[in-house]
Formats: sequence, C-alpha cells, structure tokens
Amino acid sequence: MSSFDAILTQELADLEARHLRRRLQGVEAVLPGGKIRVDGQILLNLSANDYLGLATEPRLIGAAQEAAARWGVGSTASRLIVGTLALHQEVEEAVAAFKGTARAVLFNSGYAANVGVIAALVDRGDVIFSDKLNHASIIDGMRLAAAAFYRYPHRDLNRLEDLLRQHRQARRRLIVTDSVFSVDGDLAPLRDLVALKERYGAWLMIDEAHGTGVFGAKGAGVAEAQGLCEAIEVQMGTFSKALGSFGAYVAGSAPLIEVFHNRARSFIYSTALPPPVLGAMRAGLEIVQQEPARRRYLLDQASLFRQRLQEGGLPTLTSESQIIPVLVGDNARALAYAAALRQRGLMAVAIRPPTVPPGGARLRFSLSAAHEAEELAQAAQTIVQVGQELGVGAR
Repeated sequence: MSSFDAILTQELADLEARHLRRRLQGVEAVLPGGKIRVDGQILLNLSANDYLGLATEPRLIGAAQEAAARWGVGSTASRLIVGTLALHQEVEEAVAAFKGTARAVLFNSGYAANVGVIAALVDRGDVIFSDKLNHASIIDGMRLAAAAFYRYPHRDLNRLEDLLRQHRQARRRLIVTDSVFSVDGDLAPLRDLVALKERYGAWLMIDEAHGTGVFGAKGAGVAEAQGLCEAIEVQMGTFSKALGSFGAYVAGSAPLIEVFHNRARSFIYSTALPPPVLGAMRAGLEIVQQEPARRRYLLDQASLFRQRLQEGGLPTLTSESQIIPVLVGDNARALAYAAALRQRGLMAVAIRPPTVPPGGARLRFSLSAAHEAEELAQAAQTIVQVGQELGVGAR
C-alpha cells in the first residue's frame, strides 16, 4: 500500500472507531406507498425528502419524457452561452408567479444556489448573520464569500439583534436562515426576522428547501404561509424534495436576478439543467398548486406521528413540520437504533456529526404524502418500542 493510501486508510479507520464512517447504500427499487427495496427487503422509507410523493408521479415522468423527445436529454452549454432553452425561461416565469416575485432564476441544485447567491451578494466590508443550524451549503457559501460572517445561536433573536447593532456601519448586512430546519424540523421565526432586518436596514435571505410544496396556500413555502413573500429580498427553494424532481430556484426582484446572471459563479460556470428535468419541474409546480390535499394530509399525519412518538417518551426536540427527529445522543446507539428498525421493516438513517453537533446523533424521520396512515401509525408504534428497548428517551 502506498503512503498516500495508508494515510487515507488510517483516516477511515479513525472515523470507524468513532462510529462516524459513512457508506453508500444502494436502493434496488422505488416502490409505491413510500417504500423501497434494499438488499431484497421491502422497507417503509422514512428517510427520503419526497414529501408529496411526486418523485414517481406519472405526470412528472410523462412531462420529462415529452421534454426529452422535443429538446433532447442535454442542454449542451451553460446558460450564458447557448444553454438557455425556452423551457428554462418558462419554468423561471412559472416560479416567479408561484412565489409572487418579479423574476426567478434556476440553479442546478440547492447547494449550487446557496454557494452562488451568497458570494454574489456580499463582499469585503459586508457582514453575514446565519442561524447556527443552517444547512451546510449556506455555511460553505459564507466561507466562499469575502464578507465577515457570524453564526448566532439557533433562533436566538436577542443575539442576532446584538450582532446587527454591533455591525451597523457595515456596507451590507445579510441575514440568512433556513425556513424549515432540516435536522430539527422546526421553523424559522420569519416575522421577527423581517422586523429585525427592517429595523436595522439589513437584507433577508431564506432557504425554503424543506418548506417549498409543504407550507402555504399554493405550497410556496413558509414565507407564503406567513404572508411575508414581499418582505423578503431573497427566496431560495428546491425542486428535489416536495416538488419531486431536481434543481433549485431563487426568486426576487428583477435587479437581484440580473446580478445573479452576472456574478453567481455556480450559475455562470455550470452546464444548464437538462430538458427532462425542466419538464418535470414545470409539472411539479402545476401539481403542487392544484392539489393542496397532499400537503394537508402530510402535515396532519406528521402531527399525529410526532404526538405518538412524544407519548412514547421519545424526544422529538422542537419539530413542527414533516421532519421529526428523535434525539439519541450517542453515535453507536443511533446506528443500533437504525439497524433495529431496519430489521423490522423501517428505513430510518442515523444522522451523526458533523451534520449535527457532537452528542446530537439522532434518527430523522421524513414523512411523505405517499405513506398510508395505517402504516405510519404502525411505524410510530415500532419506533417507540425499539426506542424503549434501547433506552432512548424518557424512562
């Protein structure tokens, strides 16, 4: 073994010793009812982000096939060369109407959107304020930007106001937050954040990756549900979760979108999204607005599921969405919990550091409108039973 491989092998061994090594898990088939087949076993999938069950929706599949037949399977270039198809423009116009903004722009992923947007908006002499539990893509976007940044304690508005007050002289001040936090399942205090940013002349950017499709009358996210779309400068969201396909959007004013066309490096230097994805995007946007019963069912089932886990003594933290964590703490025990549930027909992946803080290992249950109510009730009972067997939660 070369010294290169020896060093990397030791690094992997160190991760293994701390129960932090990750391995890819192949899925053999995606099945109806929010289920998958893994190693020949059919499992109720409680780890996916297909919140509305649209990833296998025949209308999305048909729209993707139709777009491929007309436009091909590749966009062939970046957006600023010859990669901007009429389909891109149609989807962007649909997103702007969906979000109630003047314009929108597509990015190839939520990660690419956050990395590109933050670095495009702020520079030296500017300051970013980020909730400590924001997604890793926001953290990486701040690191790539030339601006100073501060991470305030989760949903701690007093600390955020202190930071805003301390940096009143900065050229630009940008507050960034998830709307639905992906590991705790709670919501950002958007109304209070809007009030703060207006009081101190800051800008507000929200990441609606886990809110798009799930909250709001049209499914446009937490900002829509709270009537705040017009008050928020930058609204990012993804198509890869509740909308069932892939890619991301950023919605806002016309000047904002033009700045991204000219300054967002992850937009400028990436090959454009391919036609089949665009077809599915457009279909997903239509369905999510036409079929609100999907999200009503999802949130009703999430409330019942959370209540059942809490009544069983399991700690679900401050969850108030379709994402419901059960805090375990120890990495090894979180892995044992996941393994035991898998033996009983449930796919629930253990979330460990660095995704969560040390000592914060947990199982994160992500519900879908594709799940049957009876199966979710049985799953909750199994999760409580196994948790009690492993000594998780109240005793």
